[in-house]
Amino acid sequence: MGSYIELNDTLQRTTEQGFPKELDLKKHLETPFTSEDFKNKLFEFRDKDGIRIFHTPPIRVFLVHNINGVWLYWGLIEVVEEILDMTNKKTAGKFKITKIFTPEEMRQAETILHPDQKKIPSYFASLKK
Repeated sequence: MGSYIELNDTLQRTTEQGFPKELDLKKHLETPFTSEDFKNKLFEFRDKDGIRIFHTPPIRVFLVHNINGVWLYWGLIEVVEEILDMTNKKTAGKFKITKIFTPEEMRQAETILHPDQKKIPSYFASLKK
């Protein structure tokens, strides 16, 4: 008898799963966003597979946009609310953005956190004017 609960330091979502529409990479590359742009905004996530517990504030959680299996690191968030659906094994919640990475920091995060994943630099290149 036992249970499985996962402790996460990353909230990773696809566009279809509700990654925030406000975080548009093309716009960010043209005129970078800052955390101030989202200072008073709460974002929601839902239907995250599995029972997950995210680090609690003030500990940071990475915010990642999963684009066709490639993880694009957007910055840091604080998860301020969680709902655990034990029957359906889903997690939902709310978060606030505490830091938005600059485009260069996004590139560096990819190199540092996933050095074997070579797809992000070419993704950035495909978005250049």
